Amino acid sequence: MSEAAPTTANRTLPKRLPNSAYRVREYLTEKEVERLIEAARKRGRNGPRDAAAILLAYRHGFRAAELCSLRWSQVDLRNGRLHVNRAKGGIESVHPLHGPELRALRPLQGSSPYVFVTEAGTPTTTAWFLRMVQRTGKAANLPFAVHPHMLRHSTGYKLANDGHDTRSLAHYLGHRNLQSTARYTALAPDRFKGFWKD
Repeated sequence: MSEAAPTTANRTLPKRLPNSAYRVREYLTEKEVERLIEAARKRGRNGPRDAAAILLAYRHGFRAAELCSLRWSQVDLRNGRLHVNRAKGGIESVHPLHGPELRALRPLQGSSPYVFVTEAGTPTTTAWFLRMVQRTGKAANLPFAVHPHMLRHSTGYKLANDGHDTRSLAHYLGHRNLQSTARYTALAPDRFKGFWKD
């Protein structure tokens, strides 16, 4: 009796297209982020939590994992400070918390050590954040699909357009390599302000 050779089909995953095939750019403008936050605020009973998550991801350049693992021990509401722990070997830093963030965070305080929790009291997950941002992008009628990492890119884009230097921007976002930050300053239109004088 001979053993038959196992038959395995050559299964390959469909090739993922470049990001440009899915959306025209990798960041949102400040107005688009505001629309996203407003849409989140109006969506269901968790609107305040969802709006706060989007606001903090944008204001502090959080990756989804950094946001979902954010603990109250990192938040100093009294002095308006946020200790930012970065993933992927990024540089830790302390960011100021301003009025909009403080107002968004205070109502979320509860018994959990985590800032963003589900209705069951467990920490939110990156999958939750992805779904929430995608659904909120549709609710905000944004003209292209939105994903959470766009909020981090939006942070860099906004701060570069505000004229912040590359080194400070790199530290704010936790980048160890300035090349990771250069993409934002390359997109800042003010670099070309004096090119044409009519």
